[in-house]
Amino acid sequence: MVNADIEIETLAEFDRVVARGSLSGYRIQSVNLLERTFALLSADTSAAVFLGCAMEPDASVKVRADGALVFPPIPDLPFNPYRGLLYTAEELFTGLAEGYEATPDAQAYAWFQETKSDGDVFSSMLRSIHDDAISDALDEHLAGARVIGVMGGHAMARGGTDYRGAAELGRTLARSGLTVATGGGPGAMEAANLGAYLAPAPDEALPEALELLAKVPSFSPSVSDWARAAFAVRERWPLGGDSVGIPTWFYGHEPPNAFAGQIAKYFANATREDGLLARSNAGVVFLPGAAGTVQEVFDNATPNYYESRSEPTPMVLVDRAHWTERLPVWPLLRALASGRAMESRIALVDSVDEVPDALAAMA
Repeated sequence: MVNADIEIETLAEFDRVVARGSLSGYRIQSVNLLERTFALLSADTSAAVFLGCAMEPDASVKVRADGALVFPPIPDLPFNPYRGLLYTAEELFTGLAEGYEATPDAQAYAWFQETKSDGDVFSSMLRSIHDDAISDALDEHLAGARVIGVMGGHAMARGGTDYRGAAELGRTLARSGLTVATGGGPGAMEAANLGAYLAPAPDEALPEALELLAKVPSFSPSVSDWARAAFAVRERWPLGGDSVGIPTWFYGHEPPNAFAGQIAKYFANATREDGLLARSNAGVVFLPGAAGTVQEVFDNATPNYYESRSEPTPMVLVDRAHWTERLPVWPLLRALASGRAMESRIALVDSVDEVPDALAAMA
């Protein structure tokens, strides 16, 4: 069996497997088994691994006696380190009616702020386990998908022409069959996820949604109001398209946006950054941004620079003036690419309207 075949992440999966009489060798992730005591007492659980699964004491004694490894749930944590699935916006923003500070997302950030520098190996271990579980869930979710990364600055305000352009780009890419993946935060990231979310909707839905969102242009000063405006759009168009957001609690003052269908939120920013770029197998689009986006350009360029046996992934930089005058990234990128395989896989365009043709030319 391949690894994905031995993972059990829902109660329905557990019931299907245990009906065959054996859990031997399976990895059961964060499934509440308090009502499955008889099944656990009856099944072969040798060499199984239970990660954060609540179970009755007699069931726990029995599976340990079988030789299973049991990692019990950790009490009083605002997150589940053993989770088997990605987050959803609804999950991260549960309790938003009482204010953002009451949500699991805000509580996890507060826990991280308290523990990131305390030197406690247990806290750092929990963060590592969580992030590894998220990577596993993300790989499973994206298996077989053609993923296009869209990078850009968090400061891009709702209601502006740049935000509209990023949203239209996300919609165009999603409608072409690509899975849009962003850093999962506000600004350009939210806009691209919004466009993908509204891809199944009629064309007029996007300008209407942009008008609603423009009433709360930024997550500052109120994350609560900013997030509520997004959920109002989701309520107006409830059947949104899928996309992925990959944010981090390392920059937890920037909240995740509510338009990504699946959210892979990490504690470690380096893991998050590298994972987002590495999974963008159909290319990466870089909208205007500052230090973080510049870092992502060269994080992505590095493996492309050393790639010689197969074609590097396409890179498209949007806004010629931004990348050549305000931040002279394009000249350096061209100098790096000169004479290498990546030279034919980089492009600089003036607007988001040119991105699909640039990607098609490099396909």
